[in-house]
Amino acid sequence: MTKRLPCTKMMNELIQNIDKLHTTSMGAERIKRNLALTESDPVAWCREKIMDKGAVTERKGKNWYIHIDTCTITVNAGSYTIITAHRENSVKQL
Repeated sequence: MTKRLPCTKMMNELIQNIDKLHTTSMGAERIKRNLALTESDPVAWCREKIMDKGAVTERKGKNWYIHIDTCTITVNAGSYTIITAHRENSVKQL
C-alpha cells in the first residue's frame, strides 16, 4: 500500500493554474451524477475542493488525482480539464 503525501511542487502548479480548470458538458453531468451533487456548477465545487488545505495531490502520467474528504477528482495535467470525480470506496474489492 502506497502512502499519499501532499506534493508541494505539483500542487503549486495546479493552484497557479486553477483559473484554467474546466470540464465538458458531459464531464459536468458525470461529476454531478458520481458525487450526487446538487450544485449547479461542478467546476466551482471541484475548484473549492482542490484549494482545500486537506487535499492530497498525486500525479500519475498525464493526470493529477486529488484526494479530499471521500472523493477523488481526476484532472488532465496538460489541459486542466476535470475528467471525472467520484467517491472513494472505503472497502476495496479483490
